[in-house]
Amino acid sequence: MLTLVAYDISQDKPRTRMHKYLKELGLNSQRSVFECEIEADARQRVAQFGTTLLDHETDSLRIYPICERCARKVQVQGQGILLLPRAFEVV
Repeated sequence: MLTLVAYDISQDKPRTRMHKYLKELGLNSQRSVFECEIEADARQRVAQFGTTLLDHETDSLRIYPICERCARKVQVQGQGILLLPRAFEVV
């Protein structure tokens, strides 16, 4: 399922760790925003990883699952790549 992950982390080191972690999962569509094709278990792992990095008084992590129907309605203006859901996956 297409998942949008956005974070706002004030400290450089944990922000860099989050960026590197998410870079393995999806497309970095904005500075602190990733579009990932992941399922519920992977979303849970992202949330758990974020818990270890965040200062819960100043930082935030948002994870938005996007259904296939809604993903088809995504609009990109200006620079950007539209991440479309895949009908199959090669392993």
